[in-house]
Amino acid sequence: MSEPKQPVVRPYLTTRSLMPENQETPIQFIQSDIVKHKLFYRRNHFSYPALSYSNYWLPIDGLVTSPALLSMNDLLRLPSKTLKVVLECSGDKRSLFEPKVFGEQWEKGAISQGIWKGVPLSALLEHTGIKEGAKEVVVEGYDYGERTDLDQVYTFSRSLPIEKALHPDTMIAYEYNHRPIPFKHGYPLRLIVPQWYAMASVKWIKRISIIGSHFSGPFQSIDYVYYPSKENDNNAFPVTTINVNSTIQKPLDMDILNTGKHSIKGIAWTGKGTVTKVEVSTDNGRTWAKANMDYSDDMSYEWVSWSYEWTILEKGEYTVLSKATDSTGQTQPALPFWNRKGYGYHAIDQIKVKAE
Repeated sequence: MSEPKQPVVRPYLTTRSLMPENQETPIQFIQSDIVKHKLFYRRNHFSYPALSYSNYWLPIDGLVTSPALLSMNDLLRLPSKTLKVVLECSGDKRSLFEPKVFGEQWEKGAISQGIWKGVPLSALLEHTGIKEGAKEVVVEGYDYGERTDLDQVYTFSRSLPIEKALHPDTMIAYEYNHRPIPFKHGYPLRLIVPQWYAMASVKWIKRISIIGSHFSGPFQSIDYVYYPSKENDNNAFPVTTINVNSTIQKPLDMDILNTGKHSIKGIAWTGKGTVTKVEVSTDNGRTWAKANMDYSDDMSYEWVSWSYEWTILEKGEYTVLSKATDSTGQTQPALPFWNRKGYGYHAIDQIKVKAE
């Protein structure tokens, strides 16, 4: 008799909240550098918006010489760009902060990566023209809801400095992994801002406006701001560029292993330059060794997969660490930069395993 077939076991999202929906990518089980949309993490502030592709128009107004109202067909006819980009929620790893901070208690899975296709935002702004005095580009989403701290209804809106908006790789995307962007990830149009935390990559774009002042919406002036002090807002500054970071995917935290050979695997990424080195320690930081990195031709906006071969000679408990360095000289610190809202965690990654 033939052996019975084993059921196919597939990873699934980890739920952090249902209303609004916030779910983590099972990053420890992702073996590809492209995350399928069903496993792409979901970060929402409000309920999903109601949208119809058939009557979708994108207005561009404000300090422009020729305001525009573009249809999807207009956008699809424009020259496109395709980029592989990692998107990381600025609250990724928030649950690891000590002392604890309030907010969605993300573990290590508020990060995903895939292939985005769209129109450079600069091409749209060149089409409309930018008037003198323009400072920022505001992108408004269709998602909205009440903020209980302000007792008022807001749409999710964010701005970019003109220089960042005009970067050739800042794009209005309409495809993810060669398919229309899935609804839960911003269909039909999503802003993609490589190298910045993903709050900048506004979903379900409703409007683009050029302004001559600094935008002060609550998702820019209250949220997504680093507050280093528990007691007050002194020395606050905005969340923007992704910090250099790494995550150990294998083995899993608290795994029980046999003595002998094992492969430690993970990913590393940064918002400045590229990752140039990943180091691994199997003795809680007393000694470090370089990991092997899997490079492609252009890793500007991608994570790097890395691996390290480890031979366990003795039984016991081990603390395994990973530490990434990028081309600007940034290295993951031993301790995170604590801030009141829990953004930008990028301390040396750590797991514990036991050998029996």
